[in-house]
Amino acid sequence: MKPLKITRLGNPILRQTAKRLDKEEILSGEIQNFIKQLKFTLKHTYETTGIGVGLSANQVGRERAIASIDIKPRLEQTDVEPFEQIMINPEIVETFGRRAGMWEGCLSCGATEGGIFGLVPRYKKIRVKWLDENANQHDEILEGFPAHVAQHEIDHLNGKVFLDTARRSSLMIADEYRKRIVKPKTAHP
Repeated sequence: MKPLKITRLGNPILRQTAKRLDKEEILSGEIQNFIKQLKFTLKHTYETTGIGVGLSANQVGRERAIASIDIKPRLEQTDVEPFEQIMINPEIVETFGRRAGMWEGCLSCGATEGGIFGLVPRYKKIRVKWLDENANQHDEILEGFPAHVAQHEIDHLNGKVFLDTARRSSLMIADEYRKRIVKPKTAHP
């Protein structure tokens, strides 16, 4: 299988609200094949660049309300709980507490090639409803990093990129982010 091409910032599809799918569409051969391609592309991107924990359909040029999330412990984040999920028609139905600034980048904003990173206000705990790739309904409370990634991907499906809400004064190029933010966290005494 060949990875799908990542849609880049400036492409109008990133600013469109993705089309929601019904159960029949989700179970169709076309969508099932696309889900496999989306998951493969996310895994391939991480394996080849070390970047990427979430990918939405519009980030690969498709106007569908589908996102793939694949969180695993990594060198820079060894304490995260694994979370792998396909989210179709996801929506945040409840938030808890205040938003806090969390660092993020984006594959569509050049994160793999020296793109931009910044602090984005995100809820640490949210309640999300979605359908999975088998059209089964989920209604779950997500916390921590899975909540963060889900909010980023849901924004994509609603036509927003992280730069729309990032704190302007926090924005930095990837090499500065890795030097100033990632490296101090992974440094060993």
